[in-house]
Amino acid sequence: MDKLRAMQTFVAIVDEGSLTAAARALDSSLPAVVRTLAALEEALKVRLLNRTTRRLSLTIEGQAYLDSCRHILGAVDEAEQRLTEQHGEPSGKLVVTAPVLFGQMYVAPAVTRFLQRYPGVSCRLIQLDRVVNLLEEGIDVGIRISPLEDSTLVAQTVGEIHRVVVANPAFLAGHGSVQHPRELLSANCLRSTGTGRTSWTFYENGREIGLAVSGNLELNHSLTAVEACVAGVGYGQFLSYQVAPYLADGRLVRVLEAFQPPPRPVSIVYPHAKLLPLRTRLFIDWMKRELGTTLGG
Repeated sequence: MDKLRAMQTFVAIVDEGSLTAAARALDSSLPAVVRTLAALEEALKVRLLNRTTRRLSLTIEGQAYLDSCRHILGAVDEAEQRLTEQHGEPSGKLVVTAPVLFGQMYVAPAVTRFLQRYPGVSCRLIQLDRVVNLLEEGIDVGIRISPLEDSTLVAQTVGEIHRVVVANPAFLAGHGSVQHPRELLSANCLRSTGTGRTSWTFYENGREIGLAVSGNLELNHSLTAVEACVAGVGYGQFLSYQVAPYLADGRLVRVLEAFQPPPRPVSIVYPHAKLLPLRTRLFIDWMKRELGTTLGG
């Protein structure tokens, strides 16, 4: 049995979520993948995956072996990549994660430009509004909008975002602009239930103020809430990157800037400071430039 190939197959099964999807990703057949997994478990004398008709799940032994496989395959990839670096062009696969809307607006276009510059690299972009464990899920680079809590990761801050209150200039002309957050309690405010937040947050003299605002329109997606705000329905509170294009062209303006909460960092995070393949190092530098320009970092 080709042990490295078996490790690659096992990792692909976990990453893709099924034997069929792994066969497709590996450009192999389903029977070949099944045979390889069975042979690997037989050689190791342990069950790596619990298999039912509906799903696969890692056993305790499988999780430990998965971590070892990622480390070993990463070392092999690193050795091969260092040879490739002699020719100056990166190659191989990158797995990147980013928040959904931020990824759509800024990360995906930057990834596209990176791949156009380095066509030998392939990329899988995973957009999720949750904190992902990079090591456990086999991800090379993450873009995060929050302080870094995991000390095993390396983080490079590229900028910051603010939570801002905005409105359409015509709406303000017709209703008058508020001067204090509490005035929003009697104003028409757009509520975005997709954020999971039940109130709008402000700061005054170093103290947090939470206000349960109300209005005649409730939406479950931030982008549609932004579009409604641009249309002049009412006030909206958003992350600054979500409304940046509309602030730039004057379709929205900020209000209550003196009361906005402290900024949140935007960081590029990755598992290891050393032994990064050329493609990963180039991608990190690329995103630092791209996002630094966008966010003013």
